[in-house]
Amino acid sequence: MSDLQAVIQGGVLRVTINRPAKRNALTRGLLQELGEVFAARGSDHKLKAAVVRGSGDLCFAAGGDLHELSAITTAEGAEAMAREVKATLENIRRFPLPVIAALNGDAMGGGAELALACDMRIAASHARIGFVQGRINVTTAWGGGVDLMRLVGPSVGLQLLCQAEMIPAHKAAALGLINRVAADGQSLEELEADFLAPILTQSPHVLRAFKSLAYAARSGLSIAELNQLETRLFSPAWIHEDHLKAVEKLFPTRAG
Repeated sequence: MSDLQAVIQGGVLRVTINRPAKRNALTRGLLQELGEVFAARGSDHKLKAAVVRGSGDLCFAAGGDLHELSAITTAEGAEAMAREVKATLENIRRFPLPVIAALNGDAMGGGAELALACDMRIAASHARIGFVQGRINVTTAWGGGVDLMRLVGPSVGLQLLCQAEMIPAHKAAALGLINRVAADGQSLEELEADFLAPILTQSPHVLRAFKSLAYAARSGLSIAELNQLETRLFSPAWIHEDHLKAVEKLFPTRAG
């Protein structure tokens, strides 16, 4: 069975990292395949969202596969690997629809970087997330450090990097790293369905517009540039038949 599984169900691209015996550690081949999945599916205009999760209930992803990555012994090789994986995760960041990381278990090191490459994160109540790269005397490499600073600010981001702790889901939610945590007795699958439900009521072109604005903000566009983009996105949505139908439902035409 493949280390990465991707299926489309009900307008959602569901991607599962399938290496539970290895705590879903990320090999370069798996990461390349992950990037290719997102690059290939962005043109599917029936999609409304994507969900990335790990198999099992212990780990979302335990970071890069150190058995494989330990073969890299030069600074040039390390930089090449970092650039390669950054490009892969950029396919997730650029995916034209919302991408949700469903943390079925711990996301650590590179696994945390993968989780933050996604637009939103939901988590099982027992899940944790941690930028633990410092425990093996290395830094973030795949864009996760940048994403962390953007989400929580440089002071808290630096604290999390320097302390290298695994953060329980509820604490991570309070810090802004996780959007929603499963309630007591709620499975991750139930949380996912509940979280996706309002998203799936939206029209695909509207979701694409929202994601375009979010990615632009994430990329550091100025306020003026963001305002211009928002207007460009609004105009075609206003005249789209989905909007006209929605307005008609609110204000039906009455004879006479």
